[in-house]
Amino acid sequence: MDLRLPIAAITDEFSPDLETACAAMASVGMRGAELRVLWGKNIMDLSDEELARAKSILDAHGLQVVGIASPLLKCTLPDSPPLDGRFEHDVFASAHTYADQPRLMRRAAEIAHLMGTRLIRVFSFWRTLEPEKCFGRLIEILNEFAEQAAREDLILGLENEHACHVGTASEAARVLAAAGHPNLSLVWDPANAFVAGEEPFPEGFDQLPFGKVAHVHAKDCWMKGGKPQWVPLGTGAVDWKGQLIALVERGYGGWVSLETHWPGPNGDKLQASVICGWNLRGLLSW
Repeated sequence: MDLRLPIAAITDEFSPDLETACAAMASVGMRGAELRVLWGKNIMDLSDEELARAKSILDAHGLQVVGIASPLLKCTLPDSPPLDGRFEHDVFASAHTYADQPRLMRRAAEIAHLMGTRLIRVFSFWRTLEPEKCFGRLIEILNEFAEQAAREDLILGLENEHACHVGTASEAARVLAAAGHPNLSLVWDPANAFVAGEEPFPEGFDQLPFGKVAHVHAKDCWMKGGKPQWVPLGTGAVDWKGQLIALVERGYGGWVSLETHWPGPNGDKLQASVICGWNLRGLLSW
């Protein structure tokens, strides 16, 4: 079955054990892997020896590393307004602070080179009650890190994350336009935009800066009591079929990377991700 776009996954959505994750991903026909948490440790905290072991496992399963899902700038911006308490702060085994960010940027670049990818995912600091007061500093820091990435021939992918200052397509478009750095792009997550209060398709989609979309994350949910209820991909509120058709029609040719979130039947996350992987294949077959 030919797919309109290549598919990947964040490996720990299948299993914290990389061998288990890779075997399941390959069985679904995935050829790309995004690295966030391996063996219970955040990617930023792995040693070079652990990274070499990971690369060997990935290679054995024919999986290309398509991005480093780092926690860069997923922290509190100092001297900023109070945090917006509406959203849960997912840290994925990362306990890093603002003071750690310069070191993390250097390490992310090293990891990207070791794993053979150019893409490093970044965020926009935990969302505050007054995002506008953080806008100028956010642009300054993103440009500073993008310039470091440029010197390493790498790309920063700013993910729209509902718990951060850039949660929607409209916010992403504004930040990318203000930053204007060629090495700063977008990791587009339609479900995150939905949780942040934006209709991801067509409203959000039509605001995307298309030359800047470097990567796409796929998950699905409904909202209940102001909280996301994660469900199998293609069964929630996000119009994934419309989204994917429109991406192809606009000329997007990058990866669509599964970020399941749904806990699965009886809490079986591995089965959940296998189900969502097959759903993703179906959504990309037309």
